[in-house]
Amino acid sequence: MSEVLTVIAQISVLTFIITSMLAMGLSLTIAQIAEPLKDVRRVLLALLASFVLVPGLAFLITKLIPLEEGLATGLIIVGAAAGAPFLPKLVQMAKGKLAFSVGLMTLLMVVTVIYLPLVLPILLPGASVNPWDIARSLIVMMLIPLGIGLFIKARYEDTAKSLQPLMSQISSYAIVLALIAILVVQFSTIIGTIGTGGILAVLIFLAGALVIGLLLGGRDASMRSVMGLGTAQRNFSAALLVAAQNFSDDPNVLVMVMLVTIIGLTLLMVVGGEMGKRAEVVPEEEAAQTKNE
Repeated sequence: MSEVLTVIAQISVLTFIITSMLAMGLSLTIAQIAEPLKDVRRVLLALLASFVLVPGLAFLITKLIPLEEGLATGLIIVGAAAGAPFLPKLVQMAKGKLAFSVGLMTLLMVVTVIYLPLVLPILLPGASVNPWDIARSLIVMMLIPLGIGLFIKARYEDTAKSLQPLMSQISSYAIVLALIAILVVQFSTIIGTIGTGGILAVLIFLAGALVIGLLLGGRDASMRSVMGLGTAQRNFSAALLVAAQNFSDDPNVLVMVMLVTIIGLTLLMVVGGEMGKRAEVVPEEEAAQTKNE
């Protein structure tokens, strides 16, 4: 039974990655992707946060908290993977700059495809990591579907409008099925992380990544929320792909990726909701002060 669920999980993960990338491409234009590149300073800060400070934080946590090798490996993989497809939804909840979130997400995702194969062998010197295998998987499963979606959107807009909701729906069903299958297969392993420091490491990592993004986000609250959420929300698709195809012999790697994903989505949805409430309250307070004056 577990073997069947494992196969279902693998197929569901691949389906989720491909369809989510297609859905993203079908809903975007090149102009939207290029938008964040106009603000060079903010782009450089975003790259610094996502590809230097957050991976460094993950690596530091693995040195300070005595984690099992697989859990430490999983945390480092997640720490190095940026550009989460779920970011625009979080930013909508936070009432941040949606256009910037879309462009930033795509930029980080593309950089991740180049970055992961180069950096993981350095951060994981004891692990068997083939840079080309990682790059090939990410290119085939993420960049090519994204490019196909962008092409269809640019040339056949009506077709893109009809396909996008279908791809989005399939990706939603696929990730739910994958999560259920993985949770069932790895349930005992996930429960076994209690008391190992794994959950503590995840909480520290997520909080630290959020703070890094917020501190580098500037004074504009709507932009700061994008930077904070975009830095803390890691690229589950890329991390899961790397974990499943390069570390399948150690279930703890996949378990850590799952822990960061589940806990991260839950916490960041709460944080995004609170940011959204404050975004609504501030204008009302300013209006009241103006009226009193």
